[in-house]
Amino acid sequence: MSAQIFDLVVRRTWRVPLTAVSTGDAASVARRFDTVLLTSGYKASGRLLGYLGSLAPQDARLVAVQTLAVVHEAVGAHVQHNTYFQDFPQNVPDTLDFWVSCLRDALEGAPDAEEIFARQGKVNLLALPRYGRYQHTYEEMVAAHDTFVPALSDRRTVLDVGGTLDEEAHRLYLHLAGSTTPLSDADLAALALLAQHCGGMEQPATVPLRTARAIVNATHLLYGREPQVDTVTDVLRLACALSGGDVTLETATRFRSLPRPIRRVLLGALDAVVEASPTKLGDVAAHRERWKRLGERLHPHEHPALPSAARVFAVARGDEAAPSLAARVERSLASGSRAEALRLLAAAPGTFVRRADHLLRSAADDAEAAAVADALERALPGVSGRVVLGLREHLENRRWADARRADGDRRVFVNRAGGAWAVPDERADLPQEALTALARACDAEVLRRVPRPGELVVDPDLLDVALPLSARSRPDGAGVLPRGSRTRVTGELLRFFVHWRQQAVDTDLDLSCLLLDRDFADAEHVSWTRLRGGGFVHSGDLTEAPDGATEFVDVRLSGIRRDVVVPEVHVYSGERFDQVAEGFFGFMTRDVAQAGLPFEPATVRLKSDLAGRGRVAIPAAFLRAEDGWEALWLHLNLGGRSRFNTVEGHRVTTTTLVRDIAARRYLTVRYLVDLLRADGVNVHHEVPQGTGPVTYLGFGAPEDLPEGSHVVTPQNLLDLVPA
Repeated sequence: MSAQIFDLVVRRTWRVPLTAVSTGDAASVARRFDTVLLTSGYKASGRLLGYLGSLAPQDARLVAVQTLAVVHEAVGAHVQHNTYFQDFPQNVPDTLDFWVSCLRDALEGAPDAEEIFARQGKVNLLALPRYGRYQHTYEEMVAAHDTFVPALSDRRTVLDVGGTLDEEAHRLYLHLAGSTTPLSDADLAALALLAQHCGGMEQPATVPLRTARAIVNATHLLYGREPQVDTVTDVLRLACALSGGDVTLETATRFRSLPRPIRRVLLGALDAVVEASPTKLGDVAAHRERWKRLGERLHPHEHPALPSAARVFAVARGDEAAPSLAARVERSLASGSRAEALRLLAAAPGTFVRRADHLLRSAADDAEAAAVADALERALPGVSGRVVLGLREHLENRRWADARRADGDRRVFVNRAGGAWAVPDERADLPQEALTALARACDAEVLRRVPRPGELVVDPDLLDVALPLSARSRPDGAGVLPRGSRTRVTGELLRFFVHWRQQAVDTDLDLSCLLLDRDFADAEHVSWTRLRGGGFVHSGDLTEAPDGATEFVDVRLSGIRRDVVVPEVHVYSGERFDQVAEGFFGFMTRDVAQAGLPFEPATVRLKSDLAGRGRVAIPAAFLRAEDGWEALWLHLNLGGRSRFNTVEGHRVTTTTLVRDIAARRYLTVRYLVDLLRADGVNVHHEVPQGTGPVTYLGFGAPEDLPEGSHVVTPQNLLDLVPA
């Protein structure tokens, strides 16, 4: 497990843990290590080079090899990226000319004509020997390209030296366990690994996130500790964790037979929760079938001393009625008892805040709306910072939508799996006075919770990064930012790539781009059906990947007449994203003069894993701004068709979603910085001379920060979301 923990710590923190090794002189190893790092867009800090140089050479080499393996995988350099057209991006033929040449070569070989010509005289491209399969080796492709020329604009991520492996693992464990923002599947898997490693260390006092709490509770039980639960659903999640199932409850779990002592603990926890608050039985109906299956494993009838636990399963079977809070609120609203509905919601602040829009727009008059806003303001201290920020973002979009209602505003929904859809916004406007008052109350509550830095130093490039209010649909990878973030794009060329390796059946993933004008119309595309055009070129279609395959799309930003570029990955046939052995998307930026191989790690700006049950991935969009180009992070994972997905077939859906998400207003780092500046905090864009510790917000911290400074980068962006 130590190797896994080492990899996890380096990948999540860009710090190399100290190891208990012998001392010596490994300065030459450290220099070679830094040289190799530079080729991947990383560099070692002075502290890390000093640490490696102080080790015995054999130990330094071991640490260097382990670290380089993590770095290479982070940017996708752990595999060989060949291209169908050997000289890409040069000498890529016109699409029809290429197809005709493939057909000509096939006919000259005199194969069975029935394999080539499908019904009605159509050509089956997949039956042509030259189509969709590499025609040269990786080494031959490398020999055909000039040497890469580094540039000052290439990415440089600094690796530093950290504490011991246990110290770094424990710090990361507490960071994930203390998150108030829903974690991604990759985050939850990392937390589970860290919980096992840190089970004997100091544990977090509280775990706010219920999915994370289930994972931590599972480890507590193994160490004889009492689980932290305060709802019946907490116990259900814990049972899922103990069975190796889904703690998010989004997919069914096959419950295992649990030891009698564990069953006794789970039933005891249920009994205590229900006895303390019988109304919590109302949560059972939401997962009725899961409770029935769990009851078959826990045998509640064997524990007559725990009658309240038995009531949970009686509700699940329908033998006892227990209406949920939502049902009781709806009943009160339907009967016209709004005061009763507000009384019920006041006892559940989170639910109350999430229903703010409906309660405000359905108010009978301004006075009633003001009363609802006052009640909501009183409820704000009882909810998490993420919920407060979510309400503030919602109110900002409602205010903006109400102002531009004449233009036909739309609502965008994105679920936990990254699926998305858009509908016309037909809701009534919110009362402006109540909306404004509630927005001010949210600002005040956020400001009350945010720690006051003495001196705040902010990299301007981070200001338009969205606050991570949820990471559920965020893919794992390097350089991944929250949905809605905007970052500047530098360089003359934008190069997208997708790499995949099939697991059980032939799988064809297709990399494509949709190009739109400023009004998100007048579309054109680049894909396997259109290999080249004005300012863009495709590397060629690959239709199987037993040993891995890579497709590229090159976009010369100064050479295209469109204003929006949307890269997409489609499952044309074969395995879904969550079924392939490996799959990831990314993009590079470079200058034309840099030449080099199609894939150069130092130019990679994003490497994002392909995951989930979808068949159409839309990771980001690139928009022309007044002073250049910017990336808009989307993280969409659409269901698509079961096969034959193409950019042309999804043009309308993609255009609608990208347009509507681009129009949405997200709370960003700028929002927090502006709040703090207005409250009197000194904000700088460079580290002021002669000061003590500072709070630094940026993509990477300078090495000369004062001792004791707090650093926030995309690696620990969750720190910006107040508890």
